[in-house]
Amino acid sequence: MVKIRLRRMGQKKAPYYRIIVADSRSPRDGRCIDEIGTFDPNTDPSTFKVDEEKAKKWLANGAQPTEVVNKIFKNAGIISK
Repeated sequence: MVKIRLRRMGQKKAPYYRIIVADSRSPRDGRCIDEIGTFDPNTDPSTFKVDEEKAKKWLANGAQPTEVVNKIFKNAGIISK
């Protein structure tokens, strides 16, 4: 199963995340199939950038977003609320 999830990057206590497409069996920071955006929770408010075309393509192909990624997609307008 293919998942759209977050990959943790950055230093200790200052994380930022990349939104990736990966096999559900691969580790959190392991190999990914595609990178479709970023998410920075350290700013106020949190900022994100998502490549809408890639995200819609992967969703159409059956990739399942995690809960946090689903919220980011709703805020970006990729998934209707």
